Amino acid sequence: MENLKVSASSQPKAVAGAIAAITRNNENVEIETIGAGAVNQAVKSIAIARGFVAPNGIELICIPAFSQIDVDGEIKTSIKFVVGKR
Repeated sequence: MENLKVSASSQPKAVAGAIAAITRNNENVEIETIGAGAVNQAVKSIAIARGFVAPNGIELICIPAFSQIDVDGEIKTSIKFVVGKR
């Protein structure tokens, strides 16, 4: 499974391109976010990626979950999205 980290300053179209490329290769993508801005950019990216792969007959699904990650020795709660083909 590929991992992508999305921040509030990430460009949704660029992230969407990465999601589309990875899922076309039959792999799932795990997207990690911390903060509301990053979650917003990730959700926009997933929506755009669905549009990129839909003409090829690929339907993407997204499973959100909470996770704990270590950032500079501090444990933070993040939201991760697992994206893959249906």
